[in-house]
Parts: sequence; structure tokens; C-alpha cells
Amino acid sequence: MLILSKLQKGRSRFSDLKKEFSYITERMLALQLRALEQDGLITRKAYAEMPPRVEYELTDMAKLLLPVLDQLSSWGNKLRAYHHEQISNH
Repeated sequence: MLILSKLQKGRSRFSDLKKEFSYITERMLALQLRALEQDGLITRKAYAEMPPRVEYELTDMAKLLLPVLDQLSSWGNKLRAYHHEQISNH
């Protein structure tokens, strides 16, 4: 969800995603990107340059999923606030 959210803002290079998600390993990021590509949610474009450049972008199918992800995020925030309130009242 976090990767899709980041790509919602537009195309990103692998290095930009790596900086954004510095708390996960490069290998895990690559695996997640590969899985999203296989699921048809992102596209990967490699440029024949030196040094190599790879960019990722949302597919049209992923763009259809974004409102659902926004609703899920909103629900999660409300749930977190509810639990915080419950803890504060005890």
C-alpha cells in the first residue's frame, strides 16, 4: 500500500523509492516491486543508459484501486483514534 501511495504522486525511480522506504532492505523493496508488477499494479521501465535507470509507475488498474486504499487508510486512522481514546479513558 505504501509503494502504491508513493507512486500515486507520479513515476519514481528505484533510488527514490529506496530513499523513501529506507527502513526496508533494497532486496525486499525489489521483491515488493516485482510482486506489484506481476499483479499488474505497476509498470517497470528500464532505460538503456549508463548508469542504468529504472522507473516505476502505476497502471490504470492500480489507479482504480486508489480510492479503496484511501478509504482503508481513513478507516485505519479512525480505528487508531478510537483505540487511543479507549486507552485514555481507562
